[in-house]
Amino acid sequence: MAKVPVSPDEKYMREALRQAKKAMALGEVPIGAVIVYQGRIIGRGYNRRNTDHTTLSHAEITAIRRAGKVIGDWRLDGCTLYCTLEPCPMCAGAIEQARIDRVVIGARSDKSGCCGTLLNIVDNEKLMHQSEVTWDVLAPECQALIRQFFKDLRLRLKTPKDTTS
Repeated sequence: MAKVPVSPDEKYMREALRQAKKAMALGEVPIGAVIVYQGRIIGRGYNRRNTDHTTLSHAEITAIRRAGKVIGDWRLDGCTLYCTLEPCPMCAGAIEQARIDRVVIGARSDKSGCCGTLLNIVDNEKLMHQSEVTWDVLAPECQALIRQFFKDLRLRLKTPKDTTS
């Protein structure tokens, strides 16, 4: 049976999903991100807000920080960011500030998405830099991971805690 070729966007989104699963293993909302430059992953990140006790530990922020160290510059021109969930206002602002050329998104975020769903920070002509956005890459897998996390969370919150010990 012939192997179906996988697009580069799918390949890198699968790595972002692997990052998201690391967050899920920590009990964090499963969001993952990777940054690619010249066909090579130079930054990875996953959500660690509760683990690190800071709102700044979003997947995209971590990936941006790591990519900047690899490149040796805060400017990430020529880079593509792959994220499993549409970035929030903070992350979209960081993407714009880092001058990332392209953003590839798995699932849209109706509650905080700022790449076009609620606001569009990354492709706003009034700002200094605009990023091209590609939507819905591996969307079913990205959405399923988020849905499963919140389904499991609701079950954990409903289950009475054992207080006999």
